[in-house]
Amino acid sequence: MPIPVIIDCDPGHDDVFALWLAAGNPEIDLRGVTTVGGNGRLEHTTHNARVALTVAGVDGVPVASGADKPLRRELTPATWIHGDNALGGPVLPEPTVPLDERGALDLIADLLEGASEPITIVPTGPLTNIAMLLEQRPDLREYIKEIIWMGGSTGRGNVGAYPEFNAWVDPEAADLVFKAGLPLTMVGLNISHQALITEEVIRSIGAIGNDTSAFGVELLRFFCSTYDAVEGMPEGPLHDPITVAIAIDRAVASIQRCHVDVETRGEFTSGATAVDLHDMLKKEPNADIAITLDVPRFWQLIRDAVANLK
Repeated sequence: MPIPVIIDCDPGHDDVFALWLAAGNPEIDLRGVTTVGGNGRLEHTTHNARVALTVAGVDGVPVASGADKPLRRELTPATWIHGDNALGGPVLPEPTVPLDERGALDLIADLLEGASEPITIVPTGPLTNIAMLLEQRPDLREYIKEIIWMGGSTGRGNVGAYPEFNAWVDPEAADLVFKAGLPLTMVGLNISHQALITEEVIRSIGAIGNDTSAFGVELLRFFCSTYDAVEGMPEGPLHDPITVAIAIDRAVASIQRCHVDVETRGEFTSGATAVDLHDMLKKEPNADIAITLDVPRFWQLIRDAVANLK
């Protein structure tokens, strides 16, 4: 049976591919999409999620808007990577996928309570919505199978020296989720930087020849251009879809069980994920950490999903 999934996202170029992988893979039953301020401001990330589903011909999946800023901080969107509208590059079509009248928390709650089995939640942005859900509706914990989050890093980050962007945006939310005691997998920069968007990858996606692939090539070329300009990486990393790939086939990544603390107060390290890879602290592990990626398998999952879409 397909795995029921809710994606909580902040599209963002790589979030779009996470949505497409979930919608285009038969192993996933995409039940709902919720949005959060992160890569862009909420009005942009919500619009972009609807655009992503529209381009791919996906309908019947509710999209709801969530938190517009972190729990205790102001939002700083990643315009330097994703552009002013968080989806720079292609001309964005007017979305035909409607915005659900419910807010993100109400949609997630309704989906969890109405499901016949626990649902996997896949956040690919800051964890603000998920933290708010756990704080406001602790009764829903039993309906969550697991959380697979793109964020954090076992090493250096991509905002300043140590924090990764999704954790840096809302470290208080990340701290709350890591302490919640739910099954949690962290997909950090250490593994996502193995999913490099090479010219061969771009050509292979373009060769699929449908509307989704053509739009995807434009996204990937813009994404690689900003990564090259900002981080000196002409082959940018496609972070977010690794979460969905792990939900589909956990063997796509090697996993290590660890204790993780989220730094919330450091002057230079706020948002850093302190992953105790070697059990130096002797604390109870609270997360599965994705370590290495089966790169050919990952890209094949992406290509197959795009080919199944419009």
